[in-house]
Amino acid sequence: MTFPAGFSASGITAGLKASGNPDLALVRNNGPRFDAAAVFTSNRVAAAPVHWSRQAISDGRADAVVLNSGGANACTGPEGFANTHATAEHVAAVLSVGSGDVLVCSTGLIGEQLPMDKILPGVDAAAAALDTGNEFDGGAAAATAIMTTDTVSKQAGFAGTGYSIGAMAKGAGMLAPGLATMLVVITTDAVLDAPQLDAALREATRVSFDRADSDGCMSTNDTVILMSSGASETTPDIAEFTDGLKGVCVELAQALISDAEGAAHEITIRTFNAATEDDAVEVSRTVARSNLFKTAIFGQDPNWGRVLSAVGTTKAAFEPDELNVSINGIQVCRLGGVGDDRNLVDLTGRNVLVEIDLNAGIDEASLWTNDLTHDYVHENSAYSS
Repeated sequence: MTFPAGFSASGITAGLKASGNPDLALVRNNGPRFDAAAVFTSNRVAAAPVHWSRQAISDGRADAVVLNSGGANACTGPEGFANTHATAEHVAAVLSVGSGDVLVCSTGLIGEQLPMDKILPGVDAAAAALDTGNEFDGGAAAATAIMTTDTVSKQAGFAGTGYSIGAMAKGAGMLAPGLATMLVVITTDAVLDAPQLDAALREATRVSFDRADSDGCMSTNDTVILMSSGASETTPDIAEFTDGLKGVCVELAQALISDAEGAAHEITIRTFNAATEDDAVEVSRTVARSNLFKTAIFGQDPNWGRVLSAVGTTKAAFEPDELNVSINGIQVCRLGGVGDDRNLVDLTGRNVLVEIDLNAGIDEASLWTNDLTHDYVHENSAYSS
C-alpha cells in the first residue's frame, strides 16, 4: 500500500471481531494530488458504505479510505447509512480533510449494526498509527486488518518507469462478478487525473476481478478504489500504466481464488477460438459456476461431460461436433466426442487448467475459479466474521 510515494497506512484492533484480530484500517493520501476512481458491486442490495463512497468519489477526489472488517453494514437501513456518515465525518475531523473526500468500506456479516462505540475510537487509534513506525509495516498492517475468512493477507505492486503502484485486497468467499466479495485499495504516485484513473481501473477490473468467480455469489460490499498522489511527478504512458495496473489486479484476483473458502483446487478455465471475447467469457463463466463440474474436480474426476453439458447451455457460437476439451494438457474430448484416455489426467495437484476450444473464431478469455468442497459447505453453514 505504501510502496508508492505519498501514502501512509495503518491497521489496528478496534474490538469489532470476537477473535480479537485486527479489524480497522486507514489509508491516507498525503498528496500533492488527490485524484481517485472506484468501481463498486452491481448488486442492487448494496451496503451503506457503497452508497456513501459512490457519492463521495463522484468528484474524482479521495483523501483517505477507512475500512473495517467484523461487520458489513449492509441491510442496516437509515441507521447504517448514518453510521457510515459518522465514520467519514470522524476520519475527516481527525485528518483535517473534508468528509466528502473520505471513502468508507466495510466487510463481514450482513444485517447487523456496527458498534460505533468501537469504530470511532478505532479511527483515532488508526490515525495515530499512521505516523509511527515503518511505512511498509503500516501497509502490511492495513492488509491484515481487512481480512475476514481470508487465511492470508494479500498485497501486490508494480514498478513503472518513474512511478509505482501498490495494492491490498481481501476476499475469500462470495467471489463472483461484479467484482467479488472484495475490498481493494490501490495506490499510485503517478500523475494522472481522475478520468484517466477511471478508464484504466475499469479496463483492469474487466480482465481481473470480474473474471474471478469462486461460487457464483455476488457480495453487497464490493469496492475497488484507485488513488493517485502524484508524488513521483511522473506522468506515465497511459498504456504502460494500464498494463501495470492490470498485472496488479490479476495477481490479486488470482490470490483471492487461491485463498477461496475451503478450496482444494485452483482452476483456470480458458476458452479459445471463440467468435467473440464475450462468447469466451460466457462459456468460461458457465463452466466455472457448474457445481457438477466443481465437485468432480474436488473428487479428482476429469469428467469432461460436465464441461460440455455446461457449454451447451450458453448462447456462444459453436457446433457441438467441433468442441475440444483438455484438462491439464490431456485432450479428453475431441470434436464433441471421446478423446484421449481420461485416466491420463492428473488432478492430484492444486492447480487445474481446463481448455475449451470452440472452433468458432479467434478470441479467447480465461476465468479463475475453485472446486466445491466439504470445507466450503462447513465454513458457510456457520459464518462469522
